[in-house]
Amino acid sequence: MKRDVGAADRIIRIAAGLFLLFQAVINGHIWGYIGVVPLMTGSIGWCPLYSMLGISTVCGCSAGSCATKHEEGAL
Repeated sequence: MKRDVGAADRIIRIAAGLFLLFQAVINGHIWGYIGVVPLMTGSIGWCPLYSMLGISTVCGCSAGSCATKHEEGAL
């Protein structure tokens, strides 16, 4: 499994997952248990849907600095 969920995406997924699970447990909303999905994908950093669609929110960062790739002639 190649990581395809970036840091900001992971934080949002984990927060949303915890919120939905909280709603399921406290208020009894059965649909809140769907919060397990974003919680797990955020925790492991891999999303099967992203993999199928070829999407990645992971930047090419190493040691705290992101490398930017510029094509010739691009602004």
